[in-house]
Amino acid sequence: MRLVLFLTLSLTLALAGCDRASKAAENSAPPPRLLIAPEDVVTVRPLAVSSGPLITGTIQPDRKADLRAEISAVVLAVLKENGQPVKKGDLLVRLDDTAIRDSVISAQEAQRTAGQAFEQAERQFQRLSTLRASGMVSAQQMEDAEIRRNTTQSDLSAARARMVQARQQLQRTEARAPFDGLVSDRKVSAGDTVQVGKELVKVIDPAHLRFEGLVSSDALSSVKPGQAVNFRVNGWGAQEFNGRIRLVAPAANPTTRQVEVLVDIEGAVPARMAGLYAEGRIEAASSVALMIPSSSVVRDGERAFAWKVQGAALRKVALSLGERDVRRGDYAVQSGVADGDQLLRHPVATLKDGQSVSNTVPAGGSAASASAAASAPIVR
Repeated sequence: MRLVLFLTLSLTLALAGCDRASKAAENSAPPPRLLIAPEDVVTVRPLAVSSGPLITGTIQPDRKADLRAEISAVVLAVLKENGQPVKKGDLLVRLDDTAIRDSVISAQEAQRTAGQAFEQAERQFQRLSTLRASGMVSAQQMEDAEIRRNTTQSDLSAARARMVQARQQLQRTEARAPFDGLVSDRKVSAGDTVQVGKELVKVIDPAHLRFEGLVSSDALSSVKPGQAVNFRVNGWGAQEFNGRIRLVAPAANPTTRQVEVLVDIEGAVPARMAGLYAEGRIEAASSVALMIPSSSVVRDGERAFAWKVQGAALRKVALSLGERDVRRGDYAVQSGVADGDQLLRHPVATLKDGQSVSNTVPAGGSAASASAAASAPIVR
């Protein structure tokens, strides 16, 4: 029994010794060579950095129309759907015009009757005027004929006004596009009963969009019309858009203490951008600084460093960072790197200071060496 325990203990100690020796050998072995591609490194270059107040808001069409019902009626048909293009004058919504057509017919008959009465009174007045010249008609008869002519003329003018009003009411049963654009929001369907002022449909002009932004009132002194604005739009990724300030509101919002700024967008922009959130910066001032992407910066508590490709080896360099560009996410570097230095774009946690790197697979090597190079870790 003692012999078995002695053999077991000896075997355990031997295995532990082998494990410690293996770990020591691994720690003393040099790290494997890294194979990096051109897209795995970034070259430090001085870039123009704009500084100025932050602007946030939405992209809105410069021209938009909110068509509303001008009469109370039932919707007969909606001829356009959301997103469909329209031309100026196209019929969008038709309301029931049965009662209004009856009013038009009645106004037409009243106008015709008033016109006949006026013509008869005018002829009578002209006849009496001829007879008056020969002394066959009294002054009272002439006065009565003139009063009757004037009265019928007033009745005719009133009948014409009622006819115009009835035709205008008939036109109000049709909602037509005020300009070329797109239907952005359909509010009613066939069969709905609408009252005066009810929204029917919205039409926008997608060819002319603007950035309706807000800036803090604390930065109002540095915001002026004509300044350049760079911004990004949610849904368009890292794509940047440019514009210039058209107007600055004269007063701040009493609740948010923000000031509205209208920005004209330069160049063509997609129509689908209308209504999307945008964020950017007004270029109140500009400077030049060395910039590196945030993905190259490694944090260790309050310290920051990067992995620099120096010859055929990696070097861990400490960084002194400045302000961050909120639009691109890059950092301004005050010290630690120089113009033209190459940094790993996406460093990993297993990197070692002084670790060897290779930019390409060695040419003319054996199959074994090519296989070994291919199995080396690749930084991405």
